Amino acid sequence: MQIMAQIGKQQKKISAIEPCRKQKLSCSMSDEEARLVDEYLQKHRITNRSRWLRETIIAFIYESLDEGYPTLFPEHEMRR
Repeated sequence: MQIMAQIGKQQKKISAIEPCRKQKLSCSMSDEEARLVDEYLQKHRITNRSRWLRETIIAFIYESLDEGYPTLFPEHEMRR
């Protein structure tokens, strides 16, 4: 199973090896944050909030991992 996550104007494929989700994650939002999320979902006609949150969080983590990979030399030395 592959999940398509939109990051900016790009779409990335995120493969889910095991689609059976057994771990639960919860968070609290203020009224304003919840309203903002609800308006976004309604504007973009997203009906599955849980899937959207999961894909958005995982896409952000994958993007951060791509940007922050370890290197042998500092960035400014590699650009010389």
